[in-house]
Amino acid sequence: MFIDFLHELKRTRVPVSTREFLMLLEAMDLGLADFSVDDFYYLARAALVKDERHLDRFDRAFSTSFKGLEPKDEETEDASSIPTDWLKKMTDRLFSEEEKARIEALGGWDKLMDTLKERLREQEKRHQGGSKWIGTAGTSPFGAHGYNPEGIRIGQTESRHRRAVKVWDKREFRNLDDSVVIGTRNIKLALRRLRRFAREGAPDVLDLPGTIDATARNAGYLDLQMVPERRNTVKVLLLLDVGGSMDDFVRVCEELFSAARTEFKHLEYFYFHNFLYEGVWKDNRRRMSERMATWDLMHTYGADYKVILVGDASMSPFEISMPGGSVEHWNEDSGETWLRRLLDTYESAVWLNPVPEEHWRYTPSIGFTRDLMTRRMFPLTLGGLDRAMRELSR
Repeated sequence: MFIDFLHELKRTRVPVSTREFLMLLEAMDLGLADFSVDDFYYLARAALVKDERHLDRFDRAFSTSFKGLEPKDEETEDASSIPTDWLKKMTDRLFSEEEKARIEALGGWDKLMDTLKERLREQEKRHQGGSKWIGTAGTSPFGAHGYNPEGIRIGQTESRHRRAVKVWDKREFRNLDDSVVIGTRNIKLALRRLRRFAREGAPDVLDLPGTIDATARNAGYLDLQMVPERRNTVKVLLLLDVGGSMDDFVRVCEELFSAARTEFKHLEYFYFHNFLYEGVWKDNRRRMSERMATWDLMHTYGADYKVILVGDASMSPFEISMPGGSVEHWNEDSGETWLRRLLDTYESAVWLNPVPEEHWRYTPSIGFTRDLMTRRMFPLTLGGLDRAMRELSR
């Protein structure tokens, strides 16, 4: 079983070494997982997963390898697959006195489990509703999406009435694969790769190693040493496309903006529409009256800033390559010209695209923009953001 689990982890591209797998087996021999599938799951995850972006793949491999965690809708578990002794051992540890009393209401734990096994042997097909068979939307003590004050839940991902005796197929697997669109928490984790710390400002933080050394040199008399706070000194210039086709990606852009403001002390942000032209703005309600010239932007914020452009780059190629290509105003210089000027000013720059990467080849303007960025366009997924931060860290 465990060898099959290792093969399944390899198949789902979870990077697991033989040494880590042997460490898991050693932990099992020491009884660290006891009789709990939850304990075994967390033990295996701690031993085998080194990066949280692989958690979703690990969850799928775990579910595939150990039957019973995710039963199919049209099947029921064989009676012999239910470890009665294991479930009984968990009773004292997991159940409250009130829950134990509910079990006794059906004649005790043995009676409840014997009845379940008998139903499993007799039942030949999926059952909907009713009060006896194992199925859904009924009042039997066995099944899912129904109601019975004392029961065993089978085939249901979460509690509805919070009255089941044991959530047999409980899952707490989270979707953190690096191919999925990211949330604020995961964005923060990826942005932290772009960090450069230095101590600046007034010395108001205790330097513990320095204090110990100074006290020892001072014959044991306390000699407090203070240092400035350690801060992330990276400067970020965030340029966000708004309006039009970007309305479909408002949520993920808001999450990126929120995470960036948390992670970077030196963050400046501006908006543009479709493509970068001669002006940008900070307030979308006043974007026609309170603009900042792109020339002024490049002269106000030094070349040490890291530039992150966010947009779907989905438009007519004419809007990028031609003067007057903007759909809102007459631009004397093309968007291509302005983007080249920006890249000439800022050596570290990337473009984050919320459109799935597999769709890029169907939109000519995305390929055009990617070429202008010298291939430094990345999808707005956890993996893409990680690659973008690595590019900016060079």
